[in-house]
Amino acid sequence: MSALFHTLGITDVWQLVVATMVFLMLPGAGTFCILTSAGRHGVRGGYASLFGVMTGDAVLMFLAAIGVAALLTANPLVFKGVQYLGAAYLAYLGCKLLFARKGGDASAAVGFAGAGNFSRGFLVTLINPKAIVFYMAFFPLFIDPVTQRGSLTFLSMAAIISSCTLFYGSLLVLLGNTAAKRLGHNRRIAAFASKAAGIFLIGFGIKLTTN
Repeated sequence: MSALFHTLGITDVWQLVVATMVFLMLPGAGTFCILTSAGRHGVRGGYASLFGVMTGDAVLMFLAAIGVAALLTANPLVFKGVQYLGAAYLAYLGCKLLFARKGGDASAAVGFAGAGNFSRGFLVTLINPKAIVFYMAFFPLFIDPVTQRGSLTFLSMAAIISSCTLFYGSLLVLLGNTAAKRLGHNRRIAAFASKAAGIFLIGFGIKLTTN
């Protein structure tokens, strides 16, 4: 298998898989969105959010491939603008959960319903400028300049990363759905979890602007 990917210009394919899985396991807003969507709207909602995250990743990988990351890092004001936009959106979602009316449905306050699951997973991923820079630095580590085949190499790497995301995201969907069923019988715990999730999103948004 390694030999096959090497002919496509990808070196150390198993290290690529391991590195991708480690990156996915780092807590982030995308992970939270998948868990929350699964918790609020079951497996279908979780997968809708997961596919939104994967679509956002695909866009970021494409942007990284055409050099947008270099543009962002070369123009600090542009980078900061996208960074603050992302932080503001995360803080908005967090406030919606944190200040949802007592006894009300926090999922309705945030709008985790229907296409909203997909769009939130997509937007939370898309507005994270660090992901673009990450992919820009990540791709060259596993590309052999001698055997690389341009777009075919990039598409193969993107397929590997997307497959890892689908696998790990599926675990998150099942975890989020199971946890929600257990919390559903205790409104107080569910309300506390919703408030904690709101604080997490706000904190993550602040962290995005300070790192």
